[in-house]
Amino acid sequence: MTKKLIENDLTLAIAQLNPVVGDIEGNLKLALDAHRQASDAGADLLLFTELFISGYPPEDLVLKPSFNEACEKAISELATVTTKGAGIIVGVPLRRKGHVYNSALLLDEGKIIAECRKFDLPNYSEFDEKRVFSPGPRPKPINFRGIKIGLPICEDIWNDDEVAARLAADGAEIILVPNGSPYSREKPELRYDVVKKQVVKSSLPIVYANQIGGQDELVFDGASFALNANGSNAFQMNHFESDLAFSHWQKQNGKWFCLSGPQEKLLHDLAADYQACVLGFGDYVNKNRFKSVVLGLSGGIDSALSAAIATDALGAERVHAVMLPYRYTSSESITDAEECAKMLGCRYDTVPIAKPVEAFEDILTPLFQGRKPDITEENLQSRTRGTVLMAISNKFGSMVVTTGNKSEISVGYATLYGDMNGGFNPIKDIYKMQVYALSNWRNNHFPINGLGPKAAVIPQNIIEKAPTAELRENQKDEDSLPPYPVLDDILRCLVDEEMSVSEIVQRGHSREIVEKVEHLLYISEYKRRQSAPGVKISHKNFGRDRRYPITNRFRDKN
Repeated sequence: MTKKLIENDLTLAIAQLNPVVGDIEGNLKLALDAHRQASDAGADLLLFTELFISGYPPEDLVLKPSFNEACEKAISELATVTTKGAGIIVGVPLRRKGHVYNSALLLDEGKIIAECRKFDLPNYSEFDEKRVFSPGPRPKPINFRGIKIGLPICEDIWNDDEVAARLAADGAEIILVPNGSPYSREKPELRYDVVKKQVVKSSLPIVYANQIGGQDELVFDGASFALNANGSNAFQMNHFESDLAFSHWQKQNGKWFCLSGPQEKLLHDLAADYQACVLGFGDYVNKNRFKSVVLGLSGGIDSALSAAIATDALGAERVHAVMLPYRYTSSESITDAEECAKMLGCRYDTVPIAKPVEAFEDILTPLFQGRKPDITEENLQSRTRGTVLMAISNKFGSMVVTTGNKSEISVGYATLYGDMNGGFNPIKDIYKMQVYALSNWRNNHFPINGLGPKAAVIPQNIIEKAPTAELRENQKDEDSLPPYPVLDDILRCLVDEEMSVSEIVQRGHSREIVEKVEHLLYISEYKRRQSAPGVKISHKNFGRDRRYPITNRFRDKN
């Protein structure tokens, strides 16, 4: 039986949920639960996010026919529940005549009412949808119980500010946009600006539904929202939290207007970055079914911040900190590491590495005879620590957390098969000075739904003392690197902004130092190719965003 047409009142539910890529059954269960709740609350229509059934981004999974078949089977099951209650708009990959499309479907009356296909496939930064999807046609309005709905998908509204206007010209009354928009700094403001332009051009209300959760390096921060046709805020959903929200709309003078909906606050700056690290790290561990994590707690700020993020994401009972001292490890570092573990409440053990390091040195003495100690002996210490942590991981099933910051990773101040060992890095996209800022922030604030202590968790001495790897006597990072404020600014210019050497020099930096940093950046590419994944925070992280060749003789002469 055809359901009653909607005339002047619409209750729209928005499912800002956390799907798992490839877990089609689990994602279907999330969808069914959300539909039950939405229908019980009297919703007319339930809007899910981009490719919800498959999880986003599914990458090359969509090239596998059996994967697409499983997704369509789930859609068929989901459609059956729409014989009663709310209709559904849900994202799913569709295989049609040898092509795979990033699609959004309207389900109602127990069947598929309409199919919409993404036409603007992003192929930059973390996106490479043109590899796996075919573009669809520009969207036309679809009919849901008498309402003409425009249904562009994510990127469809980003690059052409006439999309909504064209839908309005074709008769659309409201625009619903399912999205998989990953977090980076300023991204919430960018989304708002994009939607605002489309609203101004079309004079239509737009609902922007965004995914929540971590997927490998990417973090989806939710923050779904809507603007009325006059540009005013219609509703704002939670930031960095799963949510099922309801908005109530009424037709006034021929235009749909939101009468009520949630009005939550967005996080900004350090609070948003820290929350992204916690969400991304926690989802990586939990979605890959690790029961616990282990990390080397050195008494330095990088491992302390990583331990804090891990504890906030998983709870202290799932975090194992290990101090791995050698002859160059100061008593101050030992005290600081123990105090940090105590403040976090996590398990703490000490495993001295003198015997295995000295054993390595002994067996190598015949080969190294006549040569002075150098970085080789330093790396032996790091690689011994990595071996110990991997042994603990193998024995107890704990994932090793690697703790190098973006500054060190940029210039190669990290040891392959040593401190780079690990399954995931929560601070991989955080420059050194940001590490200090986030540590101070965490000592004075508590993250949303954090599982760690509601108090300071990093000893102040760790934040204040000079950074050192402690691989030789009286070693300091600034012995061989520029001061971190200088280094970080140069790296942001080189990595994030792709600036020339001359442009960076004009900012007041020494050409000699800039060229040295550029050289270190390029020759360390082979290390980064072998590094663990980590949370993406900036608009250009190492991995998905920046793909430089390993063999590379280019040096900027400008």
